[in-house]
Amino acid sequence: MVGRHAHALKKKGIKVVVNAGGMNPLGCRDMLQMACAKVNQPLKIGCVTGDEVTSRVSEFRDRGFCEMFTGEAIPAADIPSANAYLGAIPIAAALAEGCDVVVTGRVVDSALALGILMHEFGWQPNQYDHLCMGTLAGHLIECSAQCTGGLFTDYQDVKWENMGYPVVEAYPDGTFLLTKPPGTDGKVSFGTVAEQLCYEIGDPGAYLVPDVACDFTMVRIEEVGPEVVRLSGGRGLPPTDTYKVCCTVPDGYASVIPMLIAGHDAAAKARRTFETILARTKRKLKGSNMEDFRETRFEALGAGHFDPNVREEDATEVVGKIGLKHNDKKAIGLFLREIPCSGVSMAQGTTGFGGTGFSAKISDVLRVFSLAIPKTEVTCEVVVDEKRFAVPVPTQGGYPGSASRFVQAVPAEPPAGPMVKVPLRLLAWARSGDKGNMANAALIARKPEYLPLLRHQVTPERVKRYFARRVEGHCERFDLPGIGAMNFVMEAALGGGGMCSLHSDPLAKTFGQILLLMKVEVPASWNLQPAKL
Repeated sequence: MVGRHAHALKKKGIKVVVNAGGMNPLGCRDMLQMACAKVNQPLKIGCVTGDEVTSRVSEFRDRGFCEMFTGEAIPAADIPSANAYLGAIPIAAALAEGCDVVVTGRVVDSALALGILMHEFGWQPNQYDHLCMGTLAGHLIECSAQCTGGLFTDYQDVKWENMGYPVVEAYPDGTFLLTKPPGTDGKVSFGTVAEQLCYEIGDPGAYLVPDVACDFTMVRIEEVGPEVVRLSGGRGLPPTDTYKVCCTVPDGYASVIPMLIAGHDAAAKARRTFETILARTKRKLKGSNMEDFRETRFEALGAGHFDPNVREEDATEVVGKIGLKHNDKKAIGLFLREIPCSGVSMAQGTTGFGGTGFSAKISDVLRVFSLAIPKTEVTCEVVVDEKRFAVPVPTQGGYPGSASRFVQAVPAEPPAGPMVKVPLRLLAWARSGDKGNMANAALIARKPEYLPLLRHQVTPERVKRYFARRVEGHCERFDLPGIGAMNFVMEAALGGGGMCSLHSDPLAKTFGQILLLMKVEVPASWNLQPAKL
């Protein structure tokens, strides 16, 4: 892509900052230079490096560093990769060298935008409010069209065929406009942008990135024109004195197998099929002196697995999803070989494998293991042509703790007068996402007058009960009065999350929309369309 547009980039003075370097930013740079050479348009390409610390994992283990969320010791197994999430300062330094393109390895996603703004406006590392707003701009656009109508709760209001990608127009004081190209599909509104603000944020008073601790609780979103919103009100605090280091740890093998069963008692048939195949396999494992499976999981999708309002016995068609883990690949192979017999000797109405060409793969499991390493242990570097230099970044920290403890939320008020039950979606938009093994689900009130009722009826305790089938840990509510929102953070909700999870939703994509199915009582005078009870 860069090679194809190299002439236009140079002619128009467009800078490109991208984290496409992955595990080998210098290799990515070399490929870009080759692409530019083919079209006879050289570009000055800089690299941000220093994030890769794999060679030091043994040292970190010996020094007693532990998993930053669980306190688990670093495993003795070989760890194939360990990378620190760097910040925006080295990106700004590369741009200061006159680079046309900056390629990074591992950085926090929002740093791509913040680095540009620090360079353009001359923001200093201690201008925390400005850095917070620059981080917010990056946070909103890092998932492309998710802030311009993608994944919006009111999907029926958004055209998708020619989605417009976000455009940020930033100002030196930190405020910015968010819009999309004219004539494109999608939607930029208070609702679409507020939803994305809440995506994957955890505690909104402590959104931590290397350069700043962001307080999003009083951010304001104003519709200032067709498909244009203005954002302001973010507050910054000093950052922590550590980098988050993401390690990948080999963790055995896994397989996930779907099967379709239709008819009466579909979920019960699917579950019994799984239990029978598992029992047959365990008998063979025992006969071969092999260990039991480390983890097994069955989900009856379509029978209320996600939605607690659905009765399992009412489902007449389900996808039974079987997942299992073992340290020995052969054990999972034994399980897979038992599956085809279900097509002839178990429940009628079964399809999707067996005699229909069933195939499944066995995957290596890589578990994410996160460390908090002092910033003094990591050297950020910029490479431009033959020049390589270290970039100094503040390492002293000073993070004072979450700003959420000072938030004055709207009082929770019970409704009065004649009441009617309605689904939560009539009162709120929602967006959910993951952070490791935690899920967050945010509710944004469609009208300010709805928020007191929402705070009264949608409590952390009720949300925890509502997701009891999926959430094993604590549920905590955080308030964002600036946009009239609540963010529920649920621990131990994703089976480990990401690559190592056997869950159908390891990234918490469904939590928000399922939460909107919850029934709440509202005054009949609000004239909201009642739910079917």
